[in-house]
Amino acid sequence: MAKTIMIQGTMSNAGKSLICAGLCRIFRQDGYKVAPFKSQNMALNSFITENGLEMGRAQVVQAEAAGIAPQVEMNPILLKPTNDTGSQVIVNGEVLQNMCAREYFAYKKQLVPEIMRAFHKLEETYDIIVIEGAGSPAEINLKQDDIVNMGMAKMAKSPVLLVGDIDRGGVFAQLLGTLMLLEEEEKNMVKGLIINKFRGDKTILDPGIQMLEERGGIPVVGVTPYLSVEIEDEDSLTERFQGRKEAELIDIAVIRTPRISNFTDFIALENIKGVSLRYVRDCRELKHPDMIILPGTKNTMEDLLWMRQNGLETEVKKGAAKGTIVWGICGGYQMLGESLSDPESVEAGGRIDGMGLLPMETTFVRQKTRTRVNGTFQHIGGILKELSGIAFEGYEIHMGETRGKDMPMSRIKDYVQEKSSEDGLSKGNVYGTYVHGIFDKEEVTTTMIRAIAKHKGIDPDEMEGVDMKAFKETQYDLLADSLRQHLDMKKIYEIMDRGITDR
Repeated sequence: MAKTIMIQGTMSNAGKSLICAGLCRIFRQDGYKVAPFKSQNMALNSFITENGLEMGRAQVVQAEAAGIAPQVEMNPILLKPTNDTGSQVIVNGEVLQNMCAREYFAYKKQLVPEIMRAFHKLEETYDIIVIEGAGSPAEINLKQDDIVNMGMAKMAKSPVLLVGDIDRGGVFAQLLGTLMLLEEEEKNMVKGLIINKFRGDKTILDPGIQMLEERGGIPVVGVTPYLSVEIEDEDSLTERFQGRKEAELIDIAVIRTPRISNFTDFIALENIKGVSLRYVRDCRELKHPDMIILPGTKNTMEDLLWMRQNGLETEVKKGAAKGTIVWGICGGYQMLGESLSDPESVEAGGRIDGMGLLPMETTFVRQKTRTRVNGTFQHIGGILKELSGIAFEGYEIHMGETRGKDMPMSRIKDYVQEKSSEDGLSKGNVYGTYVHGIFDKEEVTTTMIRAIAKHKGIDPDEMEGVDMKAFKETQYDLLADSLRQHLDMKKIYEIMDRGITDR
């Protein structure tokens, strides 16, 4: 049977996902077969596995760190918020239905067999399973029938490491307060504490750590620093949205819609020297970028109406008329067309006009497209015409069908169903595609950025793209090296060996 270690946090964004990824890489480096697991994830950033199933990106990142292919058993339940009170419920990679929060709260206990089936399947293959919790285990209004924090720890019989975020202040109150709100049985499962995101001289912290251990009765197994590693974020709490605001040689603006999803599509662009990538929410922030990106969204029609109301749609159309590059991905691609129809009320229902920048129409259907693809740019003009003939790969995940009235931008092969089809459209300097991850290949980003540089009169030899696969490997190693320095790995191995036996 696999050994387990579970990482829970005092709050959302305490750093659970990153520490899980680092532990996955450490255990892999130490010669173990390791897999991540999170019973229930809530995120708009999702991923499609090689067999066409949908899962949260945090476990994809952790699987990559572990050196294995992501599989849906690592995240059997995914909740994708559709509005402030409801989510699309995805079980074992496939859509179950949309539920309001109260409805799901009453239903979720029925999913325990699916959770345990997935967990046991991983146990059969791997030496170690790194389990991630969600939010906080001390949410007293949610503890009944919990399936993701202490409820999951009990089902997996897993020892727990509790992580607190010192960067947001009050870390001692976070950790001790969480322990105080746990039942005695639950508290006995917490075998170590981690203070995360620390900046400064650790010796100043030592008296507080001593008091924390005395009052909590649980050892501190690490004080981890505020890490500067480039690893994908998953949810709306990402600090990526608060990044650079000033334009560099080439300036790219991503429209940060209320329901933005899969913003990890743009990490490759963020890491190119001389390129600024800014997330903007209003016309004042937009300024005069060289390229505007309309990202994926969980609700295309409502996010388009949001852009229409705050004036960003008008600014995008003005930019396109002046020759600014506009690129839409998935929901952003759908917005660029002439119309969006929702006869089955998959989103908001009804019909609205699109931006009219591409000659196409989109109709929403209940059947979700989920697949991985590779393809080649074909009929593409404008500033980015040099992309023609270049290969790319990625995945599709959407609930709309788009019919274009012109030549498609690319030819793609669906390697889940093993069939070829056409994708995307371009007109002038406006481009659209359903493919997420289309910028991840170095040849794509290098060609694109050099073309923009050449158009602006900048020496294109100064601009080099990023091979995301190779770049990620360096970042996982940096993460593991840092955690090794600041975590007591000997103690963590001892905790896993002992399991949940009493201290």
